[in-house]
Amino acid sequence: LLTVAALLPAAWEKQLVDLNVSALSDEQIRWADYVFLGGMNIHRSSFREIVDRCHSLGVQVVAGGPLATTEHRDLPEVDYFVLNEAEVTLPQFLEDLKAGRPRRVYSSDRFPALSETPAPLWNLLNQDAYSNLSLQYSRGCPFDCEFCSIAVLNGSKVRTKSAAQFLGELDGLYSAGWRSAVFIVDDNFIGNKAKLKRELLPALIRWQSDHRYPFTLTIEVSIDLSDDEELIELLVDAGVQHVFVGIETVNEASLQECGKTQNRRRDTLSSVRRLQSSGLIVSGGFIIGFDNDPEDIFEIQSSFIEASGMPVAMVGLLNAPTGTRLFERLRREGRLTSCMSGDNMDGSLNFTPRLDEHFLRSGYRQLVREIYSPRTYFRRLETFFRSYRPPKSKAFSINGTQLGAFFRSLWILGVVDEGRRYFWKLLFERLLFYPSSLVVAVTMAVYGYHFRKIAESI
Repeated sequence: LLTVAALLPAAWEKQLVDLNVSALSDEQIRWADYVFLGGMNIHRSSFREIVDRCHSLGVQVVAGGPLATTEHRDLPEVDYFVLNEAEVTLPQFLEDLKAGRPRRVYSSDRFPALSETPAPLWNLLNQDAYSNLSLQYSRGCPFDCEFCSIAVLNGSKVRTKSAAQFLGELDGLYSAGWRSAVFIVDDNFIGNKAKLKRELLPALIRWQSDHRYPFTLTIEVSIDLSDDEELIELLVDAGVQHVFVGIETVNEASLQECGKTQNRRRDTLSSVRRLQSSGLIVSGGFIIGFDNDPEDIFEIQSSFIEASGMPVAMVGLLNAPTGTRLFERLRREGRLTSCMSGDNMDGSLNFTPRLDEHFLRSGYRQLVREIYSPRTYFRRLETFFRSYRPPKSKAFSINGTQLGAFFRSLWILGVVDEGRRYFWKLLFERLLFYPSSLVVAVTMAVYGYHFRKIAESI
């Protein structure tokens, strides 16, 4: 939405309300001439609630983003839709609005060059509400997994910003006073490896060094990163600390089923360990419910997660996003039952699976609760630290907010929580023998606590 705001006329007064961190008041709605609303599948009920509130207060809604783009036909209550990528459709809407003749739906099949994308308006953001901020370098993914909506929304051709454009956005963050984690939200940051190696990463390494590494970076990548030692080294040198990898499953038949070609015919465990030993913290996405999943899929997934030492394992039941190849296949087979909820941890499915649905749901709940139980999770952290090699020390800064979070973590995890004995054991081992990994240890312990609370609510 900060990028959308930058595409709006400069003379317009703007407010950002992020419902992840704040509430939307009636006063704010009345203040607005229009409410520009974006969201994903998981926000569907909140999305509709906001539209109803706006209409009750006499304010029109302009909607866009992934949910609106894929499901606008099911949202008749919205006044105007600006779909697909805003660089193309938003100027059309603004021109018609100025002329007093706006259409209800604006859409396009054009994927614009990202040179058309302005820098986000950071001044609209309350930085104190966030532990990390987001930037984008590229859109699109060269792969086309059956269950994934990236190709539908952003295309299969990878489009990137120039190095100068991306570094300009980093300059904007830096000038705004941000000194913490940055999440580069590209669905596959390494979609164009040649350009990364040739242009962006060398420039990013120089920028980080010149600014004394003010940002630690998180990216999403495909598992084939592990095959490219040069690229791994460049990423680590650029300050990338954390990578999220779509592993999905280690069952070969299920990988073949969903078209996850980049994961097939490889030793996935060795790939993960190669990344960890290079100084990258690896988180993984996992899916259960493929047609070819055997009945012991829960044990298979659990065994791999434990052996990998991967602290954060995002395990979800398979769902079919609207417009994906999976959605269309299941519709042809008469197996679709609803739109997906968008919550990969609520235990819901929107189709009839091959395995018994009750069996899948109960096995899923048991798996997630087990992998985040204190004993299992901290044992997995021990495995992780046997593979993980922290990169050479860089001048990462620690601000007051982060320091306060550290001491709150000591109280909650070290005194209040039931897993406190495992926490202190981990902490003392890191402090005595591997002090360079202490911050990572505390961070991973916090992640485990967070996901355990979610698992307990499923």
